[in-house]
Amino acid sequence: MLRSDEQQISESGDGSGNELFQRLGQLTRMLRVNIRGLGLQHEMEEAAKVIPDTMSRLDYVASMTEQSAQRVLNAVDRTQPLQESIQEGAQTLDLRWDGWLENPLDLEQARALALETQCYLKQVPVMTQASSKELLEITMAQDFQDLTGQVIKKMNDVMQSVEHQLLGILVDSVADEKHRDELRQKVTGASGQAALLNGPQIDPSVEGVVSGQDQVDDLLDELGF
Repeated sequence: MLRSDEQQISESGDGSGNELFQRLGQLTRMLRVNIRGLGLQHEMEEAAKVIPDTMSRLDYVASMTEQSAQRVLNAVDRTQPLQESIQEGAQTLDLRWDGWLENPLDLEQARALALETQCYLKQVPVMTQASSKELLEITMAQDFQDLTGQVIKKMNDVMQSVEHQLLGILVDSVADEKHRDELRQKVTGASGQAALLNGPQIDPSVEGVVSGQDQVDDLLDELGF
């Protein structure tokens, strides 16, 4: 019969593993009790819900970006032969006309060269129109930027909200009341409004207000994280 993890740990050494196992269990229980006592269970549940939603949004951004890149590459592949055909035709005719100017041909040969030139000139608008169509396709493929930009902005807002809620949890868990009030003041700002929940502080001249990621990191350092 399989033994429990706790039994295996207790038998693996001098009992230090069992003590660690018990301490982890106590810490987990204490965390759950404190979260409930502070009324923060809802915030933690919302934070947990954000993770799969964010992953889904990232998959969407990656998919849209890949589709756009593929559309651009396909359009380039279709356009390149058209451009090469225009270039080669022009170079060939240019060389032949240079040769005719240096050594004029008889009437029939000159007439044939003129007809070839006329045929080429008729083909150029067709090929340039096809190239323009592919260029439009490349332009239209950039529409992903608007869609993914909205998704990324939404993701950024959500992640900032989660970060701020978790930061609030850490501040509320500080035992020293005076220190807790000082930290809460940094989070909420001088006006008493939740500055973090409203995004970054626009006016950097306001002192004592968390106004950017660096200051969030400093606040976490002050909390011991």
